[in-house]
Amino acid sequence: MKKILIASVVILCLSAMGACRKKEAPISSPASHKKMVVVTTLFPLYDFARTVGGNKVDVNLILPPGIEAHSFEPKPEDAARVTGADLFVYTNEYMEPWAVKFVKGLNAGSVLLVDSSKGVTFLKAGAEEGRHEDHDGAEHHHAGGMDPHIWLDFGNAQIMVDNIAEALAARDPANKGYYLANAAAYKAELKKLDDDYKAGLSSCAKKTFLHGGHYAFGYLAHRYGLQYESASAVNADAEPTPAKLIALVKQVKAMGLKYVYSEELLSPRVSEMIAKETGATVLLLHGAHNISKDDFDHGVTFIALMRRNLDNLRAGLQCK
Repeated sequence: MKKILIASVVILCLSAMGACRKKEAPISSPASHKKMVVVTTLFPLYDFARTVGGNKVDVNLILPPGIEAHSFEPKPEDAARVTGADLFVYTNEYMEPWAVKFVKGLNAGSVLLVDSSKGVTFLKAGAEEGRHEDHDGAEHHHAGGMDPHIWLDFGNAQIMVDNIAEALAARDPANKGYYLANAAAYKAELKKLDDDYKAGLSSCAKKTFLHGGHYAFGYLAHRYGLQYESASAVNADAEPTPAKLIALVKQVKAMGLKYVYSEELLSPRVSEMIAKETGATVLLLHGAHNISKDDFDHGVTFIALMRRNLDNLRAGLQCK
């Protein structure tokens, strides 16, 4: 993800804060609301927060639908929305290295900053390293060295739900029981999803899946004992080298893979090129960083996206 110019955002926002607040009146004055206002960065957090918060919260996704998450940079109007919120929930320091400085730079003392990754074990952002090594201290690794896509391990997703529920309860103690009950019910759904993945991927002819995008599915592969290859590094802006593409084409042929995967909101060009060279078919594997405007308007859920993924994984891995 690109670094943002925090100072510029803050200066622009502060100079126009009066105007911003008039335009964003429904968000910028929490005291005038019966519901808490929650701003989240990525789609999984948005879906977790709206499920746990229920009718007690208004949840806003700072990332516009249809925008690729890794290249997103907050704008002055986003600063106004965050300043007017009760909670700002971000994924982790590796996915949004700008988040903490951004919020603190706004001098928005009333906003509760929530790191949804508290208690999660991180994996390194590399195909081999990500499958075998645990994260034992963020201070020892630069932001590009760890895999930020923690929500694609559904055990991690349950931890993230707990973190959001605890933050909502801390800000609104009177409704603590409501938030914790919603969290428990949603975690049961995630546990069922996890169980279905374990069962559905337990008897497959292939154990390797390959995708033509950035390294996003390491946690999913790690949880279910699969091998995973991506064309690019964890940075979605990275381009695969010619040598990497040649190696992937050879791997597809050598392993007899009949499918390769593309990912949401990014060009399928690389996946289609590999498929053309190997006779494979392209399937979608959704990382759920963000969703299309059409999916957003239709109220698609994280669990629904993950069930689509399970269907496509079973097809691609030739599962019984």
